[in-house]
Amino acid sequence: MRNLKLTIAYDGTNYVGWQVQPNGPSVQEAVERAVEQLTTKQTRVYVAGRTDSGVHAIGQVANFSTEANIPPEKVKLGLQRFLPDDIVIRNVEEVSPDFHATFSATGKHYRYLILNSRTPNPLLRNYAFRHSAPLDIDLMQAGANYLLGEHDFRCFETRFPNKATSVRTMYSVKVSRQAGWSMWGSPAGLGEKEPFVVFDIVGNGFLYNMVRAIMGTLHKIGQGKWPPEQMREIIESQSRAVAGETAPAQGLYLMEVMYDGGITHQS
Repeated sequence: MRNLKLTIAYDGTNYVGWQVQPNGPSVQEAVERAVEQLTTKQTRVYVAGRTDSGVHAIGQVANFSTEANIPPEKVKLGLQRFLPDDIVIRNVEEVSPDFHATFSATGKHYRYLILNSRTPNPLLRNYAFRHSAPLDIDLMQAGANYLLGEHDFRCFETRFPNKATSVRTMYSVKVSRQAGWSMWGSPAGLGEKEPFVVFDIVGNGFLYNMVRAIMGTLHKIGQGKWPPEQMREIIESQSRAVAGETAPAQGLYLMEVMYDGGITHQS
């Protein structure tokens, strides 16, 4: 029995998330159907992170076991033949039998994208959260710094408790501005410089809706409605009721999954 690891990118707009749900199409359903069509065997596909409805992925990781004797490169091409255009297999490799996309992961990198522009961009309505008023990224960074290290993050978890523990460790947080979007070019903000506010966070694990709740809190800080120090108070409160609202799904991307300190994201 072989164990194959997939690196997957997908546009989450038309899906109810990764996991199979009764209320609409899922990414898992599409991938498992493609595996069955390629190998002629119904197979469970395991995933690093169950992204929610509307959330995108650049470096999602999954694995499945198979007896099919197909080289990895041909598995990649074969699966793509059975997948819709908004799901792409970026890489396939054979790994050890004990590799598990979920339980072997040591960390994840998520990115949240805000279009901080007075003018809407019709091409980005499903790929960024637009906020028209100015955002102070220095204040947002100061607030984000309180996330670093090990904390009980239940204040950012929807429907607590969902896991055995809500303690997680954040390794890095960064709020930055970027100028362009490749589909739109330099006029993305119609004259506004660096209209994209990008939040990157890397940790050993994340709770349900955690990144979006953090982004909703940083959004308040960036508008000057809350001081950066309120992030610390929110974490210490361990109450979801005092944190910011859950930011919209379309701005969130699973960028990378880490295994044994390495990054799975490949170009």
